[in-house]
Amino acid sequence: MSLAVALVQTRTPATQAAALAHLEPLIDEAIAGGAKLVVTPEGSNLLQRSRARFVEEASDAAEDEVFRMAERVARSRQVFILLGSALLRRADGLFANRSFLFGPAGLVATYDKIHMFDVDLPTGERHRESAVYAPGQAAVVAETPLGRLGLSICYDIRFPHLYRRLAKAGAAMIAIPAAFTRPTGEAHWEVLLRARAIETGAFVLAPAQGGFHEDGRGTWGRSTIVGPWGEIIAKADHDEPCVVAASLDLEAVEKARAAIPALAHDRDFDGP
Repeated sequence: MSLAVALVQTRTPATQAAALAHLEPLIDEAIAGGAKLVVTPEGSNLLQRSRARFVEEASDAAEDEVFRMAERVARSRQVFILLGSALLRRADGLFANRSFLFGPAGLVATYDKIHMFDVDLPTGERHRESAVYAPGQAAVVAETPLGRLGLSICYDIRFPHLYRRLAKAGAAMIAIPAAFTRPTGEAHWEVLLRARAIETGAFVLAPAQGGFHEDGRGTWGRSTIVGPWGEIIAKADHDEPCVVAASLDLEAVEKARAAIPALAHDRDFDGP
């Protein structure tokens, strides 16, 4: 089975209205190019570093303009759109970093980012996602007519046991929408993407934020599609907004897993 997919690379603004105006034309471009599955980055609905301004701007899913657009376009164009993540207010007043998969019939699956990026970088950058977002509690593999799609977000990429769980649950494709910092992106982004593909024998779909945003952050870009043998299938070699498209031969997943059947070779062992 061949599947046309597209990643949307964005430089998301700090308000929902501006994010909508930025994202929708890129999704339209991806669909016009023939994509049946479109994947957008982490924080596709707004990026705002100021906590006070973020709290003021964020809404719940029902009121979020980008959420509504993605659902509407998926229905009207009869495609699947993974809103890589939207930063939203939950019903309990806390916030979520949440993926939404929409299809021709509406919402298919959601996933809340499990691992929070709390770090002080050598560059002086300081990130405390746990101060804003409630972490997710469950891994998710979405069942679609296109194939099983494992969901993850950004910092999750550094926790390989999550991806093994997704692969062993049958995911042939794994999405890793991201907003990687520039220092960590330059050092680790491609290496980690290829590692996750190789160890799972799955396609990795990794759309990214890129460039210098109006809220002051810098993100790495380089949205990438990796095959189950670890090969780069398509990639943006820059951080400008764009669409990265490819046709996936989903039979390559079974071939890779048959050649290296590591998913079937787990053993219990003693030790620390």
